[in-house]
This record gives sequence, C-alpha cells and structure tokens, in this order.
Amino acid sequence: MIPVRDGQPSGVVPYVTIALIVLNVAAFLYTLSYSDSWLVFLDRCEWETTFGQSAPGLDPVMYRRYGRGCLYPVTERDQFVIRFGLIPAELWSGTDLAPTVPFPIWVTILTSMFLHGGWLHLLGNMLYLWIFGDNVEAALGRGRFLLFYLLTGAWGAVLQAAVSARSTIPMIGASGAIAGVLGAYLVLFPWARVLTVVPLFIFLHFMEIPALLLLGFWFLLQLFSGLADLGGAEGVAWFAHIGGFIAGALLVFPFKRREVVPGLVTWWRWQRHRQSWR
Repeated sequence: MIPVRDGQPSGVVPYVTIALIVLNVAAFLYTLSYSDSWLVFLDRCEWETTFGQSAPGLDPVMYRRYGRGCLYPVTERDQFVIRFGLIPAELWSGTDLAPTVPFPIWVTILTSMFLHGGWLHLLGNMLYLWIFGDNVEAALGRGRFLLFYLLTGAWGAVLQAAVSARSTIPMIGASGAIAGVLGAYLVLFPWARVLTVVPLFIFLHFMEIPALLLLGFWFLLQLFSGLADLGGAEGVAWFAHIGGFIAGALLVFPFKRREVVPGLVTWWRWQRHRQSWR
C-alpha cells in the first residue's frame, strides 16, 4: 500500500519537514558526485582481524579481478557510504577503521540518517515524511519536531545496531526517523483518512483508509518481517523501523504542544466515559 495524501490539514507551513526533505535530497545528490566506477582500496585484513567479519563492501568478484593481498577495491561512492554510514561493529567497539570519520564514531548514527542507497529508497522515505511530517510538526512545534525526528531516528538505528551488533555492513537511511513520525501520527490522528494506492491482483485501487489501520498494518508488517529476518538475510533494517515507530509513539507525549490532545487519548477518554454511564 502506498499513501498519496492524508485528509488532516496541518494549518502551518512545515518548514522543518521541508528542510529535512531538502537536506536528504541534497545529501543523496552529493553522494552521487562520487564516482561509481573509480576504484579505491581498503585494508581487508584489518577489518577481518579486528571484527572477525568480512570487510564492508567486499565483492569477491571484484577482489579476484583487482584486489592484491589485503587490499580490496570499492568504488569511490561506496567508500563514502562506508565512511559515513553506521557500522554496528565499529559503533559498539568504539573502533573506527579506515576509511575513518573526522569525529567520534557515534556521530555516524546521525550522518547515516541522511544517506540513501538509491532513488527508490530516498523517494519512498521522503514521500512518507511529506505526507505525515507536516501534521506532526504542527502538533510538536518546529524545534521540538526536529529534536524528535533526530531522537527517534537515532533510537531506531541503535536498536538495529544492537540486533546486528557484529555486522560490518553500513546502515544508511532515514527510515528510523520516518517510522518515528508515523508512530507519532498514529497516536495523534488515528482516525485521519489517508488516500492510499492498494494493489489488487493486477489493478491499482485508490482507497481512503484510517491512519490507525494503515499505520498499524505497516508496523505489524515491519515487526513480523523483522522477526522472520533476525539473521539480516534481506538486508533491510527492520528493527530500525520498529524501534523508530515505538519511540515516536512514546515520545510524542512529552514533545507535543501542551494544548494538543492526541486522538488516541480522546478515544480512550470517550470509552471510559461511555463505560461509566452503562
């Protein structure tokens, strides 16, 4: 299911949401400025000795063709991703192997949130941020929304890194932060109608679906996919989505504006009131 737009007007110009989208797109375009054909060489032996895992970006075919001894080839673009992506083995050990970053290794939790692996990865994340981010930004306020976005993204990344603690595969993407926005939206506007493209056999249908059903289904899909892929065979950071969503659903309460009453709270109060009159 692909959301197209929601029916919940925000009433504000979502400057932070727009700025985050611009930053993500700019970071992706900057990544593309690095060559995907020019080769650079990294030390395979150092990675394998330190972490007991394959070096990041090691392609056996390219190594047989261009590698020599401990040196293995990666593209210039892949080197950039390895440097600024979040590598769980480096994070938990506190060891930054070449290509190194000019700051503490934990900062890659944040830098990785602005990198994407391709146009579909980027556009999918930005679509969700554009549809749901403006309402959450209006409910939280600009400054708190920015902090909320970074915190939920960081929590999702840390949870994924904990699940795959020995991995040397770089984690990139804003998915954890976007999941945090979705979790907050579900709590704030559970009954908002979301125009969604639903594939039925070979046809595409447009349907308006309550956010509670759409986002609840999305979360359950991430949860079951994550449990089924604990070994990380699919290469998808399911637990970044799960952690970000849960963090967003919880953090929205302390981060929201005082006058904002979440839709789930209103529903719960109405249920209790109805029960008391029976």
